[in-house]
Amino acid sequence: MSTTTLPAAPEPLPAEVFDSHCHLDIMVGNRQASSGDSVAQAAQAARASIEGILDDARAVGVTRLVTIGYDLPSSRWNAETAALHADVYAGVAIHPNEAHASTPETLAEIEELARLPHVRAVGETGLDYYRDWASKDDQHASFRAHIEIAKRTGKALVIHDRDAHDDVLRVLAEEGAPDVVVFHSFSGDAEMAKKCAEAGYFMSFSGPVTYKNAGYLREAARIAPLELILVETDAPYLPPVPHRGKPNAPYLIPLTLRCVAEVKETDLAGLAAAVSANGETVFGAW
Repeated sequence: MSTTTLPAAPEPLPAEVFDSHCHLDIMVGNRQASSGDSVAQAAQAARASIEGILDDARAVGVTRLVTIGYDLPSSRWNAETAALHADVYAGVAIHPNEAHASTPETLAEIEELARLPHVRAVGETGLDYYRDWASKDDQHASFRAHIEIAKRTGKALVIHDRDAHDDVLRVLAEEGAPDVVVFHSFSGDAEMAKKCAEAGYFMSFSGPVTYKNAGYLREAARIAPLELILVETDAPYLPPVPHRGKPNAPYLIPLTLRCVAEVKETDLAGLAAAVSANGETVFGAW
């Protein structure tokens, strides 16, 4: 990777861990960044390859990653890429902001992809009330359909929840949640963390847990049970401190993991081991 456009590598971890949520297709330029997406543009300007991303991650102890779909083209690409690269696994879904595209035909193909052995999750799906790119009715219908796909395929459900905590929890309760549910880039407070813990939902913490103004996230991480914690990058987005505004990548996971370890007052190696074990519970044996 280019050292002129991307952050320097952090100190390697004392134990292996993995990135539970990233977008490889955006990082390598398979999906061209829009003119208004400066972070993705910077990531693509680095001209990273999948092999380079994996090598950089392994050098700091991040040995596996899950690349997540948000529409049909990205889901197809993720499934194909995961089939070609050891230690890359895929999630497939229609993002809530694209929920108007959740036609019966599209959802049927998402389910077909979800049944592939290297596809380990149905996601990211859920509700996004921050943006109005898709109506709430379309979002709810798409979310409910993805819940059913996750249950039929036996794959983890990876949830995008933005400004919609109560409705996401309500829909899960009404539909009956799949066996494994992950709140990607967990954005709730301590009360939300308690509700997720009571339901047995996994909480995946990303770069924002390191931000100065995100004390509520650190409190949520503090009370989240160790056996329900994951870490992620959402790369190329949401980089941890001190790299806000720069492209994110799986090799920056150690910064987020160290923050969570400090908050939980636990040793780094122990947290890495717990997260790795949780990864196999969520995504299956690597």
